[in-house]
Amino acid sequence: MATYDGVFNALGLREWCDGGASAGGPMSMEDLVAQTSGSDAEGGPFPFPSLDALNDACGKIPQSRDLTVGLEEGFLDIRDALRIVVDPITQPLSWMLRNALDVMTSTPWWVMIPLLLIVVWAVGRNWRLTGFVALCFGFLAFIDHYDYAMQTLAIIFVCAFICVLLGVPIGIAMSRSDRMQRVVIPILDMLQTLPPFVYLIPLIFLFSVTEPKLYGIAVILYAIVPVVRLTDLGIRLVDKDVIEAADAFGMTKHQKLFGVQIPLALPNIMAGVNQTIMMSLAMVVIASMVSAPGLGILVLRGIRNLELGVGLIAGLGIVIIAIVLDRVTKASLARIDASQSSR
Repeated sequence: MATYDGVFNALGLREWCDGGASAGGPMSMEDLVAQTSGSDAEGGPFPFPSLDALNDACGKIPQSRDLTVGLEEGFLDIRDALRIVVDPITQPLSWMLRNALDVMTSTPWWVMIPLLLIVVWAVGRNWRLTGFVALCFGFLAFIDHYDYAMQTLAIIFVCAFICVLLGVPIGIAMSRSDRMQRVVIPILDMLQTLPPFVYLIPLIFLFSVTEPKLYGIAVILYAIVPVVRLTDLGIRLVDKDVIEAADAFGMTKHQKLFGVQIPLALPNIMAGVNQTIMMSLAMVVIASMVSAPGLGILVLRGIRNLELGVGLIAGLGIVIIAIVLDRVTKASLARIDASQSSR
């Protein structure tokens, strides 16, 4: 006799419950162990009134696995309709990723590395930083990880660019509307606390594993949060006296935004860009599980095949890329701070 039989009998629901008794689905391992051991596997003699415990007494009440199966079936039912809407919107992301990967991997190293060093110099105007980046790329090429590193950089460049392209306007809109901020903040909290692997689950069902947008969307969703938050914060922290002075000069909202607020908030925005790039790199490694190319593939190979050396060297390459990206973005932030303090 189930624990809660008396409850349903007292409520006069026994006939209703027995009418919903199922023939029985596949028995879970937990149920099988509980049955063979002759004891309740969960909660002892008086288990918590969970779905499974109530289902034992009343077949009309679904089991917990019915909930998960129902969620999966519901998603599969709307998958085709969702694809019709999402595919055209996300297809440019696949094109951008494919083209970036082709350019970064097909361009000879003696062209690509100098181009990257020119970008580093233009951003940081620091010979020591440029030399450090050259040594890092030289080391990656020396250990035959150059192609993997370029693949990782290509994905980061594309995804971080899209994060900034979408995140900065969202942050600006949040800073100008308290109502929008109240709506967006819970979404950002969810994206920031959701485990990275969870991003991949619905995308695997929605897109083919051969499509780059599968891992591109996961990277963007995971990495866009910092740039949105810090753009909103940076604009809200602009001195009120400066805003009042701009109003006194008769500046329009558009002029205040681009002439006063964004320049003063640029250090915070660049800090958000830095964090977005770092989070993109972290997600690219995880996304190797769904065919994302780059150094993450080698890390995954080291885990699957228990190849310690392969995993450690690939991990070292990821650390080197993280250091390079962090130093370059911080150098650009330092130049912005120096130019603002000199005004």
